Amino acid sequence: DVIVSNCVINLSPDKPAVLREALRLLRPGGELYFSDIYASRRVPLELHSHQELWGECISGALYWNDFLALAKSAGFHDPRLVTSAFIDVNEDKLRALVAPIEFFSATFRLFKLPEAAGAEEAEQGGLEGDRWEDYGLAVMYCGTVPGAENVFVLDSEHLFHAGKIVPVSGNTYNILKHSRLGSYFRFHGGFERHFGVFEGRGIKMPFSRSKGRRTKTSTCC
Repeated sequence: DVIVSNCVINLSPDKPAVLREALRLLRPGGELYFSDIYASRRVPLELHSHQELWGECISGALYWNDFLALAKSAGFHDPRLVTSAFIDVNEDKLRALVAPIEFFSATFRLFKLPEAAGAEEAEQGGLEGDRWEDYGLAVMYCGTVPGAENVFVLDSEHLFHAGKIVPVSGNTYNILKHSRLGSYFRFHGGFERHFGVFEGRGIKMPFSRSKGRRTKTSTCC
């Protein structure tokens, strides 16, 4: 059900293979829960052979956006950030080598759920990539996770108070329902109606509502 890792994936020379193998080992709905070091930009190749930087888990750190792409490519369609913290490179000589790159410790949850191309497949438990779509769904946390009787934290954007019904996107609904977490929640709604982008994700419809050129005979461009 769960693979747990603490700051070792960045030491692997073949990180895509690690993620693919983790996906293979997990049962459907399983989770890779892990902490690692990430960089604000790509670490130059010449630093990869620096033994001290490698031993400090610095030179092997993935650029965060590359990690998200690798995770999705491996089959983890909607990576969820749980926590993150800035890492200060204390030694002056090492700081000079890596500057101006910044490094962060971060914990992610990656769930093994199928990819969905739309509402029909999402209704079967699939994830619509990393897009959060609004189907009018909601969940209620039952307060039954040991040690988290009052509040359960799924990720950095989802905190559930016991007994409170909370609107969620289709992806979050499926992550909760079709993983080991399903027995701790009650689920409301279905995928029959789509209401657009789920509000609060920071992603908005890209089109302007200002009036443009219109014709009397056609709605075409």
